[in-house]
Amino acid sequence: MSDERQPAEDAPIEPRENGREPVILRGISTRAWEHPADRGALVALRELRGFDIVLRKLSSMISERTLRLSLMGSAIKVDRHQYSRVHDAYLSVGAVLDAADLPDLYITRNPDLGGMCIGIDKPVIVINSGSLDLLDEAELRFLLAHELGHALSGHGLYRTLLMVLLRLTTSVAWIPVGVVGLRVITAGLYEWSRKAELSADRAGALAVQDPAAAIRVMAKLAGGGDLHDVDTAAFLEQAKEFETGGDLRDSFLKLILLEQRSHDFAVARAAAVKTWIDEGEYREYLAGSYPRRDEDGDASISAEAKAAAKSYKDLFETSGDPLAKLLRKFRDGL
Repeated sequence: MSDERQPAEDAPIEPRENGREPVILRGISTRAWEHPADRGALVALRELRGFDIVLRKLSSMISERTLRLSLMGSAIKVDRHQYSRVHDAYLSVGAVLDAADLPDLYITRNPDLGGMCIGIDKPVIVINSGSLDLLDEAELRFLLAHELGHALSGHGLYRTLLMVLLRLTTSVAWIPVGVVGLRVITAGLYEWSRKAELSADRAGALAVQDPAAAIRVMAKLAGGGDLHDVDTAAFLEQAKEFETGGDLRDSFLKLILLEQRSHDFAVARAAAVKTWIDEGEYREYLAGSYPRRDEDGDASISAEAKAAAKSYKDLFETSGDPLAKLLRKFRDGL
């Protein structure tokens, strides 16, 4: 029998660094790891009946079939016979997240650290060959689970919309009004994409159940892979300095730098996943208190919208960014 898409319950379970087996999160919903801003957008879009069909039609513009053929012809498909170590790690994180149907996994020749999840009807996960050299076992499982989190949440569908709109922006660049409108939409989609990355980071943390591994991956993304002379505690302090340092000029520069980034900065992602773990949801989920897939139909658009708004409000209230401090001071003065 083919092992391309094996049920997660048949997968081997890798032990955590402390020697205990990871907690299997039976029936866990993707809502458990989705950032409130990401989750709110996904719940709303899923409620738009037929919207996914329209996006699938648009996806033909980037030819998903061509992409699959390209991978089949130029990358290595992971299974029990090829990259068996990666295959076992992939089955392991799939089992922890209770993913019954795993997307195909490929290794592509690329010396950089990273991976991606692409496709709509049948997502595919692609891992750069450099990741195998730069990551230890726990870190590799984090990366695999990060990309699996994207697939399970259906992020590929809405990333396709972003790609289509970016192409459309280029084609109508000569129409000033059209460009302004599309730029607003794409800026919003980029913001969603950054939050989707935070969601996938949480999925990775839940699957690996080794918070230190998540931070190490972010440090390696920032610094290249060798952490022998890197202090991860100092790296997190750097994240704090990045957020709070400088003046208003730096605040505006950060906004400009982020506007067209699909991923947040590595130090910011490290701080975000650590904050989420420290705030307690992570431990509640490992203790068995998490949203279930069989309750997804009861998800409320209004409740998720409120949760998304609250996440931005909380971020504003706690941010050490100079601009946020000034705005809070101005508000309090009023």
